[in-house]
Amino acid sequence: MSQTEKIRIGHSPDSDDAFMFYALAKGLIPTGPYEIVHVIEDIETLNQRALAAELEVTAISVHAYAYVAKDYLFMPCGASIGDQYGPLVVSKEPMDTLAGKRIAIPGKMTTAYLTLSLFQPDFEAEPRPFDKILDAVQQDEVDAGLIIHEGQLTYAREGLHKVIDLGEWWYEETGLPLPLGANVIRRNLGTEKIREITALLKQSIQYSLEHREHGLEYAMTYARDMETSLADKFVGMYVNDYTLDYGEKGRAGVRELLHRGNVAGIIPHPVDADFVSLE
Repeated sequence: MSQTEKIRIGHSPDSDDAFMFYALAKGLIPTGPYEIVHVIEDIETLNQRALAAELEVTAISVHAYAYVAKDYLFMPCGASIGDQYGPLVVSKEPMDTLAGKRIAIPGKMTTAYLTLSLFQPDFEAEPRPFDKILDAVQQDEVDAGLIIHEGQLTYAREGLHKVIDLGEWWYEETGLPLPLGANVIRRNLGTEKIREITALLKQSIQYSLEHREHGLEYAMTYARDMETSLADKFVGMYVNDYTLDYGEKGRAGVRELLHRGNVAGIIPHPVDADFVSLE
């Protein structure tokens, strides 16, 4: 029997990530010489692990790429991109300005934090686990919360108010979509393996899009008490045409975000966004 090579893929327990990896997780597509091992962690933990170049393939925040570019390439598929929508800042009472406010954030390497810092540089960041942010706002531990993941759809039912949609703001500023999460692959795997593994991921996403109901059913197992219609809406927001391929606009969004982060002094050095080429 020929030996298989273990490839660890890190992704978050969010319904959009689970949906993308459904076919690989359930062995529904042949993986050739690779044994795929899923490592499921929240995005900020994956960002930290990427700093140590630990996993062969991992989901990261696009912001985090600035600190891992020497070890990883962007895969052209698997991105979570908001087209005129994105992370939200929410508060208990309507709020005119975020200047000087204490804002709960899901981690300093998240793209949400980078985008908020570009929008309003003057605020006090309070890192919290992403799924505890709405509670922190409700309990007046902070003035506002920066919401990623499904909280973007559930904050209103908890009586909270939207202060700003950062994806909307970004689009008004740049005319580009906001790239939030990306999949990256370790450079030292070499060209051939990089292409083969990238093709597998693309196949998995394609499979889920073609078998949406089954993909969604699987994603629901990770959807943190969310009803199917809401998970379906969330998956629809972040698994779209950009997920199969960034396209020119998606790539331009990545470059612009990293460039603006550098110009603003949030990212301390210029960053080249290197993508896997499947040609």
